[in-house]
Amino acid sequence: MARRPVALVAAIVLFGEAVGIVMLHWILGTVVDNQSMSLAGLDPDAMSLSTRIMGFAFGLYLACCGVLLLRAALKDRAPGRFPRILLIAAAVVHGVLGALCVGLVGWTAFAGLMVVLGLIVFSLVCYPPESDGSAPSDRPAQGAGNGGGAAPAAA
Repeated sequence: MARRPVALVAAIVLFGEAVGIVMLHWILGTVVDNQSMSLAGLDPDAMSLSTRIMGFAFGLYLACCGVLLLRAALKDRAPGRFPRILLIAAAVVHGVLGALCVGLVGWTAFAGLMVVLGLIVFSLVCYPPESDGSAPSDRPAQGAGNGGGAAPAAA
């Protein structure tokens, strides 16, 4: 099936996106620092530093999501509960950014974000759900039953 290659491609794309986000925020922080820009009286140095820190944090988050998808691709197993929550959050972020990009950046950026969104969502839904033991099974447990004899009479 195509779930392993899709998860692998999604991981590679998220790694590339993580590097791009860190570079973008570093450049934006440099621009703010060089121009001594201020927004509503905020310190330009604080704005520059916070932009760089946020870019690093967001890039680290995307790289973490890439590692989770890479692990799912290599083990050919669905991500666990917490990794699934992180990947769903990444998918929601890509959906919201895609909606904003249509008006601000253009349809090409929207298409790119929707491709990444599709890769993440497909990687989440293509694996069968893992049973954690809490749901009853369709098959009876081994040794269960009455040994194949006649059913007991109802009273």
